Amino acid sequence: MHIAKGIEMLEISVQIMGGSNTIYPTLLWDEETAVLVDTGYPGLLSKFKEVIKQADVPWERLRTIVITHQDVDHIGSLPDMLAEEDAVLNVLAHELEKPYIEGEKMLLKHTPEALAAAAMIPPHVPEEWRQKFLFTLSHPPKGRVDQTIGGGDILPFAGGITVIYTPGHSPGHLSLYHQESRTLIAADALTVLNGELHGPDRTATPDMALALRSLAKLAAYDIDTVICYHGGLYRGDVNHRIAELAQGR
Repeated sequence: MHIAKGIEMLEISVQIMGGSNTIYPTLLWDEETAVLVDTGYPGLLSKFKEVIKQADVPWERLRTIVITHQDVDHIGSLPDMLAEEDAVLNVLAHELEKPYIEGEKMLLKHTPEALAAAAMIPPHVPEEWRQKFLFTLSHPPKGRVDQTIGGGDILPFAGGITVIYTPGHSPGHLSLYHQESRTLIAADALTVLNGELHGPDRTATPDMALALRSLAKLAAYDIDTVICYHGGLYRGDVNHRIAELAQGR
């Protein structure tokens, strides 16, 4: 979905656990370069190429990838993108997320308990998918991080992108603010459910109290539009709603 000049909300649906799950990465661009925010689940390279082409942005213009945090649905296709022939990509992430993205440490949410729970996959799920899923959990994808970024940094793309440090969902979770369109790219700091804006998913957020405190930082920005990685687009009285969420309402 076209949001404004130089920013597109991508929409990619995948089959997981016998059902469909849709994620909403973001593409930003100017006349010289394009920036992709997050890379989805493993195996989605061809889908990313398809939706970026639909946005009328040449794949070859992609030069920067921002990884908002370490979760497998955000880093999954990074290795395939880096392995592309003639790929010239600069990967950005917070320093706290770098060792997990690069595989030096196991992803924080892939604990032995989580892996044991994941083994209880419903019986209707095909065995081939079951084995592939469990292998991905125990051997998550890994890529590289070329440059670390943090809160207050300004990325000089698409008219300017402000980095906002929003820990809680993960230690180095980042959100982004596209200045020209007044769009917040919330990653997993916020979600949209049934058309309403909510905080992060409690079941996947290790430090919910910190995540809610992080939302208070967003009050400094004049926000017209929010892109949530899970749930998609939200427009309305954004700043008022975020203030409510920061107060646990």
